[in-house]
Amino acid sequence: MYDHFTFPEADALQIALSKQLIFKPLKSIHTIAGADISFDKGSSTMYAGIVILSFPEMVVQSYALETYETTFPYQPGYLGFKEVPALLKVWDLIPVKPDVVVLDGNGILHPRRMGVASHFGVLTNQPTIGCAKSILYGDNHLPEKSKFSTAEIKSHGEILGYALRTKDNNKPVYISAGHLITNEHALAVIKKCIGNYRIPEPTRLIHDIVNDFRTGKLKAGFHIKTQPLTLF
Repeated sequence: MYDHFTFPEADALQIALSKQLIFKPLKSIHTIAGADISFDKGSSTMYAGIVILSFPEMVVQSYALETYETTFPYQPGYLGFKEVPALLKVWDLIPVKPDVVVLDGNGILHPRRMGVASHFGVLTNQPTIGCAKSILYGDNHLPEKSKFSTAEIKSHGEILGYALRTKDNNKPVYISAGHLITNEHALAVIKKCIGNYRIPEPTRLIHDIVNDFRTGKLKAGFHIKTQPLTLF
């Protein structure tokens, strides 16, 4: 899908897509999804997955898995070009779409306001949230060390997201609106997804699922969770 793109062409597409971004609070959320990719270093195969959970209970309802071949390189600021095509294949497998999707990466907390969560959100016309494990962009002010402490992340005075402490004294995660949600609402939603781990439940669970998919423990396709899986 994007393998032929040069980085200047990718920049231009990100800028064009950013003009389609819409930010508004979601009226209600009953289901929330986590989306992620796993891969073997040096391989062109992406192992992509999306897990759907009830909200706010965080009970797994179903998950979908698919592979995708790409040669687009991993490069900071261009994650969408590597991962979104694979996630779109998975998205097509899901018969009833979730209310919002959390992606392991950034939304508008990005130099061109087009992190992987915004990229996926615009192409699917889906509410999305970016939840990154490391800071990519913006002036980061660390939150206090207690759980649920937050700090604004700004660029040129504009709030692009929040650093959120999910456990006492742990490194924060970085939350930003992807598409069809506001930064403030994205932060409020993620706070309700925090369990016993640093990573919020939607992206924590899908990270484990796609790793099991990559190693052959799970199969491609759409799966309704009818019995416990060892990773849950």
